[in-house]
Order: sequence, then C-alpha cells, then structure tokens
Amino acid sequence: MTHSHPYEGNEIREKKPTVLKGLVFLLLLVAFGAGLFYAATRLRSAEGPKVAHDAPAPLTVAVVKVEPTDAFDLKESYTGLAEARRTSMLGFASSGRIAEIRADVGDQVKTGDLLAKLDTRSLQAQLASARAQVQEARASHDLALSTVQRQRQLKLQGHVSQQRVDEAEAQANTALARVEAAKAQADTLRVQIDLAAITAPFNGVVTQRLTDEGAIAAAGQPILELVEKSHLEARLGLPAASAALLEPGKEYTLVADTGEVTARLRNITGVIDANQRTVGAIFDIENPDTVAAGAVVRLALDRSVGEAGFWVPVKALSAASRGLWTVYVADPSDTGWTAVPRPVEMVHSDGDRAYVRGPIQPGERIIVDGLQRITPGMPVTPRESQRADLSDG
Repeated sequence: MTHSHPYEGNEIREKKPTVLKGLVFLLLLVAFGAGLFYAATRLRSAEGPKVAHDAPAPLTVAVVKVEPTDAFDLKESYTGLAEARRTSMLGFASSGRIAEIRADVGDQVKTGDLLAKLDTRSLQAQLASARAQVQEARASHDLALSTVQRQRQLKLQGHVSQQRVDEAEAQANTALARVEAAKAQADTLRVQIDLAAITAPFNGVVTQRLTDEGAIAAAGQPILELVEKSHLEARLGLPAASAALLEPGKEYTLVADTGEVTARLRNITGVIDANQRTVGAIFDIENPDTVAAGAVVRLALDRSVGEAGFWVPVKALSAASRGLWTVYVADPSDTGWTAVPRPVEMVHSDGDRAYVRGPIQPGERIIVDGLQRITPGMPVTPRESQRADLSDG
C-alpha cells in the first residue's frame, strides 16, 4: 500500500511581493518623510534662535557737572618729633671706683644736685700731702725773704757785697716758685676731687642709669642720662616751597597725640637735606608740660596752588598711557546721550577726589561710576549724582 505525502500533488506557492504592495510601501515612506520634514520645519520656526534687531537700552549712569577753577587750596601735614633741647650722657672725667649713685631713672633733678661720686680717699690723701708741701714751701720762702732783708742791711753797712744780696734775692724767688708749684699741685688735686662727683648741669629728668655702686668707671664712661624737660623743641622737615611760607618768631599750632601744642618758630635751616629733600624747621614748644619728649607732632599748612583744573571723584578716572588718565563725558546729541572718553592729567590727589586738567568744558557731565561697563560711544542716560562731594574745603 502506497502512502502519499500530504503535500504531494499540491503546488507549493511562494509568497512574492507584488507591484501594488511596493507602491503602497513607497507612498507610506514618502508620507512619513514629509511628516518629519514638516514637523522639523515648524519646530525650528517656533523655537529657533531669534536675532535682535532693536538697539540696546541706554545704561543709566551717575554724573557730576564740571566746575573749573583757576587754583586750589592744598592742605599739607608735616611730621616731626618733640625733643629735649639738651640731653647729656653724664660720666666722670677720670677713672675710679663708684662710691655712690644718688639718682635713678625717672628722678627729677635740679641744677647742681649731686648725682654720683667716686671713691676719693686716695685723692684726699694726696691733697693733704700737697697742702703740707705748700706750707713747707712757704716757710722756706719766708726764710729766704728774711735772708734778703739781712743782706740788704749788711750791704748798707758795707759788710757784704752786692753779690751776696743778689744771691739771697735769687734764693727767695726760687722759694716763691716752689710755693706756687705746691699750690698748683694742691689745686689740681682739688679739681680731681671735684670732677670725681657728677652734678646736674641743668634741670631735667634721669632717663637712664647705666651702672651701679662698686663698679670701676673708666674716664668718660656714661653713667647717667639726663634729659632737659623744661625746654622742648620740635624739628620738622618741610619742602622748600612750604618752608618759605613760615615766619620765624611766629606762633604755630602743632598737634600731638595728647592734643594741640603751641610752638614758636625759632629758625629755618635753609639747607635742603640730601636724603629727605626737605628743609629743617625748629620750633620752641611753649607749653612743654603738655607733651612728652620723643612724641610725634604734626604741623598743618594751607597752600594755594595756582593751577587751572577741576575736581573729580577718583572713581571717575581710568588709567591711560604715558601717565595720563581718562574720564568719560556724557555727550548729548539729537538721538540721546553717549559716553565719550577724554584724556586728563592728574595734578593732585586728595583722598577720594582728584584735581585734574584736560579738554573738559564747563558744565559738561562726567560719568562717576560703572566705568567697567562703559565703552566709547555707548548710549547712556545721565543721572545727577548726590554723593560726589567735590567742594574745595
């Protein structure tokens, strides 16, 4: 018995795409592409970048009007020190052991007060010996004078020659010279004893004590420092132009940390210091009790500078080349205001303001803030500043 395959006798049909199906697929693909193109075009039109065609809004800036002047007053301040007119480092004229020091740091002393002394026992013994030599020399001189008197009497009686009288007178003169030499030696010892004591040469205060009792002091070695407190002077250095404005003998007011000090100008050196390029002015302080020696004092002077220009806030300046500066002027036009740069030269700076000169006309408005945001020709809207105090005072 013969079995046949189920598919036997049937033609196997392969599925092949037809032309109609191809056309439908192509139409669907074109329609899909068209939809994507349309969507992309609409999206770019709706959310794409926008280009601004309108001009930016003017920047509001603070300005001040220019007020030119022919000169300005310059306030100058000069610093110096209040110093004692006399300061002495006191010591002994000769060496020796210090027997006593009666003054200490801070002591107020008067002229002639004993401050320190050396051990003078050896000098006292030498002085006693010198006094004895003076007495001996005087006795010899008296004897020589008596001899001269007797020889003269004998000469008158014809018993001795003139030679004997001359010899007696020569011996008397020699004895007198010995007396003077002995007296000089005694005086030298007295001076040495006097110099073995330190006395105050003027009224003052002891500011240093450099040694103590028992030490061996060398000749000229500083023992004490004495500063005159009752007479203080102030030494200040000023430019020659400013020093020329001062009048010797006139009173001026100096300012110290403790307050105002009245001082009278004694003199001006008239010599320019090579290092400081200043002229020295010496003032006598009238009320020394109000200021301590070594205190800093200041002198304020007003000086007029004949230089045409105008004041501007320092913040209105921007650095330029060759030592010049730039200010921006709010320049009016038919369409509005624009920022225009102008070069200026700084004459003087005084805190938050500067005195400058340049091609600026009276009444022009200078921009005083926001310079970092400003470029030449930029449109601006000026606003009068209420904070810029440019008064000359």
